[in-house]
Amino acid sequence: MAKRPRIGLALGSGGARGFAHLGVLQVLQEEGIDIDAVSGSSMGALLGAVFATGAPVKFMERLAANLPWTQWVDVTVPRLGLVSGTRIHRLIRLLTKEKTFEEADLPLAIVATDLELGERVVFTSGPIHEAVRASIAIPGIFVPHRIDGRMLVDGGVIDRVPIEAVRDLGADFVIAVDVGLFDRLPPVKNTFDVIVQTIDIMEREVFRFRILHADFVIRPQLNLMSSTSFTGIEPAIEAGRIAMRQALPQLKKAIEEKRELMEHDSQEIV
Repeated sequence: MAKRPRIGLALGSGGARGFAHLGVLQVLQEEGIDIDAVSGSSMGALLGAVFATGAPVKFMERLAANLPWTQWVDVTVPRLGLVSGTRIHRLIRLLTKEKTFEEADLPLAIVATDLELGERVVFTSGPIHEAVRASIAIPGIFVPHRIDGRMLVDGGVIDRVPIEAVRDLGADFVIAVDVGLFDRLPPVKNTFDVIVQTIDIMEREVFRFRILHADFVIRPQLNLMSSTSFTGIEPAIEAGRIAMRQALPQLKKAIEEKRELMEHDSQEIV
């Protein structure tokens, strides 16, 4: 019998909607479906990095529910962004234990966007907190983050759910978690909503065909939850649990089919 396929998890951008990733992770762990590699953009980068550096999912859920996120937002004089990002960077450094990619418990890829060259940038080495700080830099809200002379912003701008990034880490079977699906966006209430929802619309169009590269897609139903609402996030986590539980039979079948295909291919080679 062929060994099981290496499973990669691609966690997408989506601001506060991204907390649904935690519900997905919880159910996968409960079902004994091991994750072998992780990639992430924006909020998916943050949560994926914390998971890949060894934090228990239950701890991540408690932290997300009780952390006063507004205390980690440092508003600055508008120039390149409304939020300097110094405080949230300090938090990211703490949550990822100042580990490098090489020290992570799981292979990890973080995606950002080069604002000046318009290029996708994939980090798989160096300090994890630096890459995550770049990946969460929503244009117009967070001040861009510079690494090696490159001005970097939100990875979701160019790669909302980084499927190829986790496949490049050696994943045979990629589960993509897309929290950006919507029929109608929430009502616009402030400048943050204008910026974020404009980006949400753009990302959806860019991602329309890339989703076909995933082996399995999870899309939690988040209704009209705003990407900028960091209060009352338990519904987002629960939406992730529900979507993952509903998809379990199909996911297990798809993984088994992949295993059988790998076994068949290996026999043909022999």
